[in-house]
Amino acid sequence: MSNTKNYKKQGGDKWVVNGVLEVTESGLLLLNNKPLTRSQGQAESTASTISDLKEDFNSLLEKLKHAGLMETE
Repeated sequence: MSNTKNYKKQGGDKWVVNGVLEVTESGLLLLNNKPLTRSQGQAESTASTISDLKEDFNSLLEKLKHAGLMETE
């Protein structure tokens, strides 16, 4: 246990963040050695057909994959 909000656990294999983790403009978050980026926004769907809804959904999936938040096939 630590008396600070943010600390590295004994052994160094885990960070605990109970405060704010600020990543500056030049900072980088990696997941499996790949950078995580902010996903592009997705407009609310106005689809009125299953086909249009499928297009909207696939667009969302592509944005999540591009941001590194979802595995690519």
